[in-house]
Order: sequence, then C-alpha cells, then structure tokens
Amino acid sequence: MLVLAGTTEATELARLLVGDGFIVISSLAGMTAQPLPRAGLVRSGSFGGPAGLAAYMRETGIDLIVDATHPFAAAMPFNAAAAASECGIPHLRLLREPWRAQPGDRWIEVADLAAAATIVGEIGERVFLAVGRASLAPFAACDGPWFLVRSIDPVTTVLANSLAIRDRGPFRFEREMELLDEHVIDTVVAKNAGGQASIAKLEAARSLGITVIMVQRPPGPTGVLTVSSAASAAEWVRSQVDLSSS
Repeated sequence: MLVLAGTTEATELARLLVGDGFIVISSLAGMTAQPLPRAGLVRSGSFGGPAGLAAYMRETGIDLIVDATHPFAAAMPFNAAAAASECGIPHLRLLREPWRAQPGDRWIEVADLAAAATIVGEIGERVFLAVGRASLAPFAACDGPWFLVRSIDPVTTVLANSLAIRDRGPFRFEREMELLDEHVIDTVVAKNAGGQASIAKLEAARSLGITVIMVQRPPGPTGVLTVSSAASAAEWVRSQVDLSSS
C-alpha cells in the first residue's frame, strides 16, 4: 500500500501497519532535506500530477492509498483522489483536526497567506512568522514589521527585515514562551495545521495575550472518506484487507 506522507500521523501509520505485517511505501515530497526515519519503504519526489501517480500505482501494484499529507497540501489531495478513482483503488484521507480558538485566544482568522500578508503590517511590529519556509513569498512585500522566521531547513526566500532560525518540533510550551519573550513578539502568523507538534506556540501566545493571525486550510476534494488519526486509518486499512479476503 501507498502512504502519501510528510506528517507525524503518516509516520505513525507506517509504524502501525508495518508492525501488522503490511508492505508500506511512504512517499515524501522531498521538501525536507533530512526527513525523520520511518518504518517500511520510502520514496521521495514528485509523481508528475494525477496521471503520474496513477501510473506509479499501476507499475508498483499498489492496492490501497492513504493520503496523509499536510493539511496545507494544495494539490496532492486532489491528485490522490483522481488517481485512486482512475485505478479503482480504495482511498482514504488522514487529516488531523484543526485547532479551534480557546478562551483567552486573540485570533484573527484569514482565508489564506495573501490575506495574512495584507493585514499583518496593521497589526504587529515584531511578528513570529510560523508558516514554514515554503510560505514566505507573500510576506516579501511587507516593509513594516520585523519578522522572526523558524524552519527546519534554510529559508530560500529571505525577507528584508527578518531573522531566520532553524529548529524542528515538537516544541515545548516553556521554550515557546522564552522565544516570544526573547524577541519581543507581539503577533504570531500561523497556518491552522492542527496537531500537537506545534500547538505550544498558540498556548504561549494565549498566555502572553499575543494576537494570532490564523490562516485557514485550503479546500480539499469532496466525497473522500476522511479520518483524523493514525489509529483510525490503520483500522480502515485492516478492514479493506478483510473485505478483499472475504
């Protein structure tokens, strides 16, 4: 089976399924230079759109596909749905629940990164830009705020008035508090990725009364069975095997 990976849930799903004896291929987009190790086989790089993904699945004899890509993956969820339909292969999307504002949060929710870039200069002077290195371009035209940028790999879009640091989650609440205090951050820009690995920055912002510009997720394909945990995805895979053998 094929797991379109790149999330902590994808890594956990591969571990569960390999432990059950499944042959699992995890596909990574290649955005991170040194991805964390995972159980099973691993491939890296683009498929070349839905047709290329369908061709790959036929060539390798894939019989199940789980799309466990990042909630902000814009194209792959649609590619996976189209390729699975073309090949007649059972298809599941593993999509973690989004974060939801809690009492004390000071969120401004916006539709996309462009909208965040449009308003950030009116809201903050010292901004923690926690959107990932591939999402910095919309902020290049912002000449007002100072930006703190954190990423796993070196940034390729260098913002004029900024400091880039490198780190990999999960992040602890205490460290996020120190980071926001050290750099006198008054605004956080975040993508609503959900999950526990990076939620501490939101908890720290809540504790300090810092405004968060929260970018909403892009739309995904309709009519796709979706679960929110690796355990549920593993149960689905087992059920598909049971159906095929009955």
